[in-house]
Amino acid sequence: MADDQDQSQKTEEPTQKKLSDARKKGDIAKSQDVPVWFVLVAGAALIAAAGPIAGGIGHPLHMLLDHPHQFELQNGGAQRLMSSILMSIAPWMLLIFGMIMVSVIIGHLVQSMPLWTAEKMKPKLDKLSPIKGLTRMFGPQGFMNLFKAILKLLAASFAVAIVLWPARQELLKSGEMDIAMLPVLLQQKAAQLFMASLVVVGMIAALDMIWQKHSFMKRMRMSREDIKQETKQTEGDPMIRARLRALRQERSRKRMLQSVPDATVVITNPTHYSIALKYDPETNPAPIVVAMGVDHLALRIRETARDNDVPIVENPPLARAIYATADIDAVIPREHFEAVAKVIGFVMRTAENKKR
Repeated sequence: MADDQDQSQKTEEPTQKKLSDARKKGDIAKSQDVPVWFVLVAGAALIAAAGPIAGGIGHPLHMLLDHPHQFELQNGGAQRLMSSILMSIAPWMLLIFGMIMVSVIIGHLVQSMPLWTAEKMKPKLDKLSPIKGLTRMFGPQGFMNLFKAILKLLAASFAVAIVLWPARQELLKSGEMDIAMLPVLLQQKAAQLFMASLVVVGMIAALDMIWQKHSFMKRMRMSREDIKQETKQTEGDPMIRARLRALRQERSRKRMLQSVPDATVVITNPTHYSIALKYDPETNPAPIVVAMGVDHLALRIRETARDNDVPIVENPPLARAIYATADIDAVIPREHFEAVAKVIGFVMRTAENKKR
């Protein structure tokens, strides 16, 4: 009941991280019927090429049976004969087993990319539990496997009936046929059986693959709490992120305030904006914004400027315009050059007059 209740809360589609983590553990949607279908395709190809393959395998045996007197079995002759026969049929046997092996590999590759993991080889105690075993056997997955097995049996029987029933009379009289015609008949019926099996098993494999993907995605579903926990793990706790952001902003404010004493002028909107500019013709031909802020930070910039005798000029439109378009430690936008030049010129003239 607890598992059912927990599963009912998993209403959200799985995230890419959960799917990736499951894949790393070897947990993917995969149908075992797809490789079987590819093996049948390989078998059909082998039957189509049965003539050359049978000839290649049967030729050395045919030579042995037709000319036994030509072979010396004493003084190691039997061993040499057996070695010669095996070497003659080895390429054909490698072709047969190679096609079967390649078809199995292709059957897995069409479902998922290659993956190596040792997770599936790790011993798990729950696999030794009889209760867990009975649960898997008589659970939804167990009944689905039983249903698929019955469906496969019925489909195979249906395919055999379709192929062999119309030819039942011909097969019953096969004992009266010329021995040379019997292999042709058997090859023909075997090819028909394979073709029927390809169609039936192909349909079953396609349905099973759809079912496996649906079952896998359903099993991978997450609750909203799961997504929240995953987000915390990947991006960090929101409270911690907010704290780090506040610390970065505080460090940035401190760094700006430390630059205010070196500023040439602070342009303000008396209550909301403060822009500290530094102008040094020898290092940079245009003024640079060394600090800016609004409200409380603007007040601290003005206080720091007063404590360090940095001129403060009220120019609300210019202060707002620079704040909206400029960046810290960057040259002011070109469209403000003229207005800022007038302010800096005023500050410099005022400073010269005080010296006199």
